[in-house]
Order: sequence, then C-alpha cells, then structure tokens
Amino acid sequence: MTDDGDVGMPYHGDEKATLRASLDRVRDAVLWKLDGLDEEQVRRPMTPSGTSMLGLVKHLASVEYGWFVESFGREVEPLWFDPYKGEDMSAAPDETTEQIVAFYGRARAAADRVITELSLDAVGRPVWREHSVSLRWVLVDLIEETARHAGHMDIVRELVDGAAGDHRPTEA
Repeated sequence: MTDDGDVGMPYHGDEKATLRASLDRVRDAVLWKLDGLDEEQVRRPMTPSGTSMLGLVKHLASVEYGWFVESFGREVEPLWFDPYKGEDMSAAPDETTEQIVAFYGRARAAADRVITELSLDAVGRPVWREHSVSLRWVLVDLIEETARHAGHMDIVRELVDGAAGDHRPTEA
C-alpha cells in the first residue's frame, strides 16, 4: 500500500493545469472525509462554533459559486440559504448529505467550466468586493480556502472516528 496523494499531478504541466490539479486534489480530499460516515456523524458539531463536516462542504460549494462563477459573470444556481449571513456553514435538518454533496458537485462543475473557458489573466469582480481579481488569483485563493477546510475536516473526522490523513491511500 502506498500513501501517494500526488497521483495525477502534472509535474511538468503548464500553470493552469498545475493549479487545477492542486485544486482538484484538495476538493477530492474534502469529499473523501465524508466516506463511510452516517448522517449524524457528518452533521455532528465538533467545535464550540458548531463546525461540522457537512457544513464545511456546503460552505465550499457556496464559495466556489461565488468566486469562480458569480465573479466572472456566470449564472449561479438559486441558493436556498444566505451565505452572507453564514447560513452556508451548517446543514439544515432537511438537507441530506446526498443533497449537499450534489450541490458541491454542481458548484465544482460550474467552476470548472469557468477555469476551462477563461485564461488565467481573465478578470472578474466579486459583487462583495470593491476590486477585481484575476482567475489566477481566484485559483490560488480557492486552493488555500479548500485546503484550509480540508484540514479542518481532517481534524473533525479524527475526532468522529479516528480516521486521519490528507488524501485517500492508494493500493500498491
């Protein structure tokens, strides 16, 4: 058994391919953290602020839609919560893991279309900011944001059932 989280990394790829692979790696780690857990475990608040794994996935979906899609003038699916009021940080009782993971999948797909279609120098403007940003900047920022929350999920997962690690181990 190997423990190689760099499978699929384009070691000699161009800048966009490298950034995209890095983002995908941490996105996949986020989803891997949910594997094998039941509804109660993914919703369980594990910090005084109420952090749960499912809440973090919902938040990351909201962030991908905002930064990649909305900032570059693309249409965002109608949200049923207000991310500006922090409603993206927790799962409501009527939201299932399946629904939130599907929401994250749609957000990723919409973000991926923007990444594919635009150059790294393309400029967008988040509605909540006074300045514009390049796609390159957004990619780096979302790698940081997703990695940060994947780390939170790693700690929460360890507290829930003892599982730890930053990526799914691969079979040799």
